[in-house]
Amino acid sequence: MKVVAKTFFELTTSELYEILKARSAIFILEQSIHYQDLDDVDYQSYHFFIEENKKVIAYLRAYYVDDTKKVVKLGRVLTREHGKGIGRQLLEQSIPLIKEKMKVDKITIDAQKQALGFYEKLGFKTTSKDFLEEGIVHVKMEKEI
Repeated sequence: MKVVAKTFFELTTSELYEILKARSAIFILEQSIHYQDLDDVDYQSYHFFIEENKKVIAYLRAYYVDDTKKVVKLGRVLTREHGKGIGRQLLEQSIPLIKEKMKVDKITIDAQKQALGFYEKLGFKTTSKDFLEEGIVHVKMEKEI
């Protein structure tokens, strides 16, 4: 499976629909997070996803932390099928693309605490104490790329 990388304005309407459907399925339905998913950050983001039979099965977005454009933050990281290595594949393919397309040397993420081991295996380091975000324990992590 290959990761697709597009800016918001490069996405087709079908791709955008599938991305939003996947985000809703995971964060709103599966994890019962009640939040405004459509937060305007998508406009400034690169969108990285894996499709299978025209359905988005793994996704993340990457966007600059501030106007210096030196650090990128990952968000909305998800896989529709857990335990099959799709998330690892998504990140392993997306990180070099982020470096190439966004010209940065550091990635940050607010990771759900239960996913800490997953991100550590990919070279991310914890940089904060636990904090609550939308009722779920998170930690800030970063990775030099």
